[in-house]
Amino acid sequence: MGETLRVGQVLRYTSVKDPSEPTIDGYANFHHTTHADGHKRALLESGINGMAKVTVNGRPRRPAILIRSSPWKAGSEQTPWHDVFDMDNGHVRYFGDHKAGTTKPTGTTTGNAALLEAFEEHQAPTPEARAGAAPLLLFRAVSRDGRVKGFVEFCGVGVIERAERIVQWAGHEHTTFTNYVYDIALLDLTAENDQVDWDWITARRGTAVSDQDALAKAPRGWRDWTKRGHSALPRIRRRVAKARITKVRDQRPAPGSPRHKDLQFVYRQFDERKHDFEAVASAVAARVLRGTGHNYREGWITRRSGDGGADFVGRIDLGTGLAGTSLVVLGQAKCVRPESLVSAEQIARVVARLRRGWLGVYVTTGAFSEQAQLEMVEDQYPIVLVNGTDLARELRVMARDDHGDDLAACLNHILYVQGVPVAHRRPEEILLD
Repeated sequence: MGETLRVGQVLRYTSVKDPSEPTIDGYANFHHTTHADGHKRALLESGINGMAKVTVNGRPRRPAILIRSSPWKAGSEQTPWHDVFDMDNGHVRYFGDHKAGTTKPTGTTTGNAALLEAFEEHQAPTPEARAGAAPLLLFRAVSRDGRVKGFVEFCGVGVIERAERIVQWAGHEHTTFTNYVYDIALLDLTAENDQVDWDWITARRGTAVSDQDALAKAPRGWRDWTKRGHSALPRIRRRVAKARITKVRDQRPAPGSPRHKDLQFVYRQFDERKHDFEAVASAVAARVLRGTGHNYREGWITRRSGDGGADFVGRIDLGTGLAGTSLVVLGQAKCVRPESLVSAEQIARVVARLRRGWLGVYVTTGAFSEQAQLEMVEDQYPIVLVNGTDLARELRVMARDDHGDDLAACLNHILYVQGVPVAHRRPEEILLD
């Protein structure tokens, strides 16, 4: 691997453009990072910087388009627009380079022409055509050490989803002009630790390197997009929320481990006794919520019919007296094969039953799909997820603390001694108890 660009990395961009020093003023030197012997410098002199095309197998290929946004210029007469960089959700809205007073037809300025050409490539219907499409490398100017010039932040790799011709105000001139605005999807670089290997771009600059050979050096998200097109974007779009997502493999205990054996034991005990599992889920939910320092009270297990979609009900008490309040907790219990996944739709059905101010708890012997977790984080669902590994761990701790490390005795205690009642009551009645 050669030099890399890391999302969020600030690079020094000097007017000298000397590639010999790896760092300048303590920052990575942009011209060193993007240097390639035998090739012209990569530049950010303009907002839209299309690298010179090369001819590969008789067809032109643009290695990349480097985009720079300068927020400190936004709203000025030179730059009356405001670019939007929503890196958490993988979206950039970027305005083209047509300006008030430009005599060229809209779309024919250097930058717009390059992006419109890239947009056509990004809309190509086949993987073979998309393999030659120019990736967008996005940067934005940032201030450092009291200076607003000479520093850029790398923001990622993008593809153009939409290009729209619009009418804009021309700053202080009180006139309008037409321009293009581009909606750009930033791709997920998790597999590359949020980095881009510059060797990929260098390969795309080589006349003897085929599209497919260059593609082998591309980030996985770009390869997926090349293969499937825009239909892949919901899955490969950059999402910062993913940092809070637990991979499915990390929700499952290692095969043959003590926790794996405990989980299998629990599943076998309740595979044919789903309703009994609801009492176990209620007890585990109580332990999890109390473990966060809350005053939690178990309520009841709902009857098998007419439960309104809830399997158990509880209550969290916050504060005391006039400075206190209580919240209804609606629980869902799913005893499924430990290899099973709980989907986003299943989580959403539970959330749909929550009233304002209520909380949800979903306890399962399976695991939660990454998409389900992502939607929970992004939509801020008020729900606690307890997967099979967490369930087995909590039950083993309960068995160790109170039942001589006998898991079967622990489960029997929950079912036959602890005695959480089965009732047909409205959830909000828990607030009156």
